[in-house]
Amino acid sequence: MDLRDLTYFEIIAELGHLGRAAEKLNRSQPALTKSIQRLEESFGTKLFQRDGRRIKLTPVGELLQARGKVLQQSIAQTQREVRDFASGAVGDIRLGCAATMAEYLLPELTSALLKRSPQVTLKLVIGQDDMLREQLRSGHLDMIICAQRSAEEEFTYYPILTDEAVVIASRNHPIFTAPFEMRDLSRYRWVLPPAGVSSRIWVDDAFARHDLPLPEVQIESNSISLLPRLIAQTSLLSFIARETLEFGKNMQDLREVPLEQTTMTRTICVMLRREGYLSPAAHAMVQMLRDDGGSFRNWS
Repeated sequence: MDLRDLTYFEIIAELGHLGRAAEKLNRSQPALTKSIQRLEESFGTKLFQRDGRRIKLTPVGELLQARGKVLQQSIAQTQREVRDFASGAVGDIRLGCAATMAEYLLPELTSALLKRSPQVTLKLVIGQDDMLREQLRSGHLDMIICAQRSAEEEFTYYPILTDEAVVIASRNHPIFTAPFEMRDLSRYRWVLPPAGVSSRIWVDDAFARHDLPLPEVQIESNSISLLPRLIAQTSLLSFIARETLEFGKNMQDLREVPLEQTTMTRTICVMLRREGYLSPAAHAMVQMLRDDGGSFRNWS
């Protein structure tokens, strides 16, 4: 089996159209047809079937698509490992990080790493944990720093520190005019992250556990920390790290809505794929986080 044929197969399977695949790959349709024929001959079965003007995978084709992604990921990891070894370089790090930790943890951590390994290169992706997990799973990231969820067998977790997330509102929010309880939060609309993000999952579960309607989300954003002025000028509620409220920019017009039922204690961890390749530099960063991760947090 030719790896180039496998690459062509994956693009054709993704697009479901031979002509579009030919345009994307800058190859002729007959060349791609021959490529698929070679694969089908090597496996002794059909990989595609007609579906109107499009083509779709047969069950065997679906199996090859799944296995092919794993194989391509393994090849990419092997190339990185051999390249690092051959050049004697400490390698590069592809790191994903939640926005709060990126702001308050990464400056000190990166500074310490550069003192230890001056030639290291760092590719940094900032995002919510659902996107970061998918990037880690697909092999586009080497590690991510985010809140830990329930254990997932494909990942290895190393705790770094703990923090709390709380409900926030404008200092002049009407909820503060009288004693309140959790059910009163249901009277207002919210600014929250997308449904797959761990903090959103926790908030929804907290309301469900108390037999309350789920928060009515008026604004869904993947960066709540960018919206403090909006929250300060409206009756919207939101949910952020307590440290962000205390030390973040433009937070002076916001305050915590203190309720035990809506205070989330979470563990921030560094996550790796169990079978993923790490460059020497990435190994060094993981070890630094495992040994003394909390010391790199700086709220100033």
